[in-house]
Amino acid sequence: MTDDFSKLIPFAARLGVHITEATAERVRGRIDWSADLTTTGGALHGGLLMSLADTTGAVCAFLNLPEGAQGTTTIESKTNFLRAVREGHVVATSKPLHAGRRVIVVETEVRDGAEKLIAKVTQTQAVL
Repeated sequence: MTDDFSKLIPFAARLGVHITEATAERVRGRIDWSADLTTTGGALHGGLLMSLADTTGAVCAFLNLPEGAQGTTTIESKTNFLRAVREGHVVATSKPLHAGRRVIVVETEVRDGAEKLIAKVTQTQAVL
């Protein structure tokens, strides 16, 4: 169960997001640096990093849905950017902080290939 989720989230697939691990306890996704995904100075675009984190967070929330739920959708997301990425790749790791009947809260760390923390994201997903 890895890139099967890319078929369910076409936008993420278009961006080059690859889900490399997907369990209820942890979801990991990766995206490679590419010049067409950058902003000033060759840094990966913040929107791309947020999209990666939103994708792994959504998959994590989906895997933690309560019985009978139809799906999930992001209702809030907070991102702290800590450094730029100008080469290599980034990996997002999402873990559930709270899996309730109405909302699921997920925390995601985005790290570069050297394991340096790039961004920290907390998001709330509504249970549908």
